[in-house]
Amino acid sequence: MSDPVRSRLKNIRVAVFDLDGVLTDGQVYVMGDGQELRSMHVRDGYALARASEAGLPIWVISGAHPPGVRQRLNQLGVQEISLGIRDKAAEWNRLQKKYAIDPTHILFMGDDLPDLPLMRLAGLATCPKDAAPEILAAAQYIIPLAGGEGCVRYILEEWLRLLGLWDVPSLQPGN
Repeated sequence: MSDPVRSRLKNIRVAVFDLDGVLTDGQVYVMGDGQELRSMHVRDGYALARASEAGLPIWVISGAHPPGVRQRLNQLGVQEISLGIRDKAAEWNRLQKKYAIDPTHILFMGDDLPDLPLMRLAGLATCPKDAAPEILAAAQYIIPLAGGEGCVRYILEEWLRLLGLWDVPSLQPGN
């Protein structure tokens, strides 16, 4: 990560993530009863919980509305969970106004064309390495991991480290 990107990341106040292709690998498993299943990386979950515990706001804005995901994100402490959103930019603007946050202080990570408007609004636009070509071109930083493979952990850990909030517990006995 270059120094200019680190500098921008240090000034971020809110991290916003898409769901499918970012927090998941983008695959949807459709069961015989029509239920959709997704897989989320446990390391992303750990980093989301750590960021939330540190008081850093996390939002998820997704066009998908899979059952169970809201519960998982709530358990991890995600502040705003906007699922089934057709107009992501309108939802972004609503949340930005609700929290009176300058868009230059918002990080966004997306992976496909519906995320392009948010890539253009974000103070720091990021994406997994397997994002759509248009998203890769719009990104200010490309995470060296694919969606669903820990890309959220990667950026959250770096953000928390820059803010001095990523304290790793000692592995020594008795600590």
